[in-house]
Amino acid sequence: MATATQKITLSSSRDIPFNKLVLSQSNVRRVKAGISVEELAESIARRGLIQSLHVRPELDAEGKETGLFEVPAGGRRYRALELLVKQKRLNKTAPVPCIVSEAGDDILIDEVSLAENIERAPLHPLDQFRAFQVLREKGMSEEEIAAAFFIDAKVVKQRLRLVSVSPALLEIYAEDGMTLEQLMAFTVSDDHTRQEQVWEAIKDGWQKEPYTIRRMLTETTVRASDKRALFVGIESYEAAGGYVLRDLFQQDDGGWLQDPVLLDRLVGEKLKAEAETIAAEGWKWIEVAADFPYGHTSGMRRLAGTTIDLTDEERADREKLRDEFEALEAEYAEADEVPDEVDARLGEIEEALEAFETRPMRYDADQMARAGVFISIRHDGQLAVERGYVRADDEAMEGQEGQGADGCSPEGGESGGVQRAVIMVGGTTTEPEEDDEVETIRPLPDRLVSELTAHRTLALRDAVAANPHVAMTALLHRLVTDCLLPHSTKGCLEAHVREVHFPAQADDLVESVSARAIAERHERWGDHIPADDAALWDWLVDQDDDTRMELLAHCVSFGVNALHEKPNPYGGMGVSQHGLDVRLSQADRLARATGLDMVAVGWRPTVGNYLGRVTKPRIIEAVREGAGERAAQLIDHLKKGDMAKEAERLLAETGWLPEPLRMVDPDAEAGGDTEADDLPEFLAGDGEDEEVAEDEEQSMVAAE
Repeated sequence: MATATQKITLSSSRDIPFNKLVLSQSNVRRVKAGISVEELAESIARRGLIQSLHVRPELDAEGKETGLFEVPAGGRRYRALELLVKQKRLNKTAPVPCIVSEAGDDILIDEVSLAENIERAPLHPLDQFRAFQVLREKGMSEEEIAAAFFIDAKVVKQRLRLVSVSPALLEIYAEDGMTLEQLMAFTVSDDHTRQEQVWEAIKDGWQKEPYTIRRMLTETTVRASDKRALFVGIESYEAAGGYVLRDLFQQDDGGWLQDPVLLDRLVGEKLKAEAETIAAEGWKWIEVAADFPYGHTSGMRRLAGTTIDLTDEERADREKLRDEFEALEAEYAEADEVPDEVDARLGEIEEALEAFETRPMRYDADQMARAGVFISIRHDGQLAVERGYVRADDEAMEGQEGQGADGCSPEGGESGGVQRAVIMVGGTTTEPEEDDEVETIRPLPDRLVSELTAHRTLALRDAVAANPHVAMTALLHRLVTDCLLPHSTKGCLEAHVREVHFPAQADDLVESVSARAIAERHERWGDHIPADDAALWDWLVDQDDDTRMELLAHCVSFGVNALHEKPNPYGGMGVSQHGLDVRLSQADRLARATGLDMVAVGWRPTVGNYLGRVTKPRIIEAVREGAGERAAQLIDHLKKGDMAKEAERLLAETGWLPEPLRMVDPDAEAGGDTEADDLPEFLAGDGEDEEVAEDEEQSMVAAE
């Protein structure tokens, strides 16, 4: 016969007047820990008594109940209530909710007190974050939440910052898959996708410390301590729309600037403004960059200018500062520690005295007329100006002094006219912006042509890879040329198959149809190719001809270079004009042989990749060629930005291509299969870039 399970009986609850309660001497809590009694009293005053007291009837020496109740569990709550009574904020006879156990219970009263304190589980930080988030969503500010729970507002901000972490990572943390320190490290970025990528990359490795997570999440940002950020100023960066991400959990030296492109633009603008001021001094040229490489003045002669003497007033100021410095040093010479304000003042005086020692120089006007200035940023974010460098090409012959303004000096000398310095930003000369309304079709900018031909090069690679017969012919042509015609130019195909990278590329290049096709093909071959050299040889020997030709075509395609680049007229580095002619001629031949069609591979003219980068006359010409004269007339009155957007719509399905992407007519080539004698119209002219986009920043400092 089955035995019935003994049912337990819970102690009853009742309200007992506070003056009938006494603190039990069996309460195990002796050491004050956690929230103070004062703060607990305020919490009870705000929210009431959330948790009842546990009490037992007090017995006298004869074992009879005295009418009082001792409190073995809830002693801190009792003391908080006692404090409220003393403050006359609670009546001493106020009823207190209590759980009453029997006086003669078999469970020791000491055990009850110990269990109440040991079995208490602290709130999980994630639950705390979610609770804080609910309170904020319901209208409470971070400061109000902090005040309500008697904690620092910084703690609330830190917990609420966890909202920036991916929900997937929060779940991993909830299941103890990562530590709180690791979770907090993810708050330096708001990009949930990037956070998840970083965790996937490190979760199974040994290097997953919080600092590693922070480094990986901020590798595309700029530290606030970077000299560019110091130069521009965080206030100016934020005023321009930039965002600074702060780490609430660690010392972050000011945080991370999330928009490096904006920062570089602001740096370029500020450096350009400084260059414009210095240009009025009468120098021949000014080079501007965030920083110059070591040895950038190599081969140049430094002008020996004349140091400008101090005025009487400046001398007096210098002596006054020296006296103050010596007096402060003498006063605190025996002190163990110098007060912060005194230390700061000593630093200010040292900087001021150093400025007196670093005196500006005066140069002769004829010297300045053939010399230049380097403008950059020091490591501490201050402007660095290096005046008076003469290039070898600018050295005047004896008796052929440069013509400069009389009496001109860097300090703003005489009022005579001065030559206007040529300002170069990142190695590119900045010219006055030309009027877009001039109804002439100028040559395309070199960078735009380079970007367009990058599209063509990638599409041509894909076309060659899909046509093994053409790839083999191109390879044999290259190899025969190398063996039998060793003095010929390099041409379009790099026979050793060195992948050619693109120095200039549009934002949509990586997502183009050709790029995706090449990546998929490369990954497919990578799954089959053995890693061992001997094994690879044996594998290649075992393949049939079709497989070998397919693989050959894929490898050969990576050597295709149909890029336009600015030729170097002096030889040396870069490509010569003749070499460029041969490259483009051979690229056209490959395009015809493979039947390359840039429209078929998905290229379309957009504001970003062409229409917003050229002049209004070129936009109208494109619409006229692609959509007809009437369509061109519909947009010829619009402003540049609106015209480019409308042109994108009109040309979307017309199949129109800019000249660098068109198939060249073989009958128009001079010399048949050899190099063309003349460049097409879009490459004619002096090769200098033009300022075509109204919103393009010409003063951007080069990052390289």
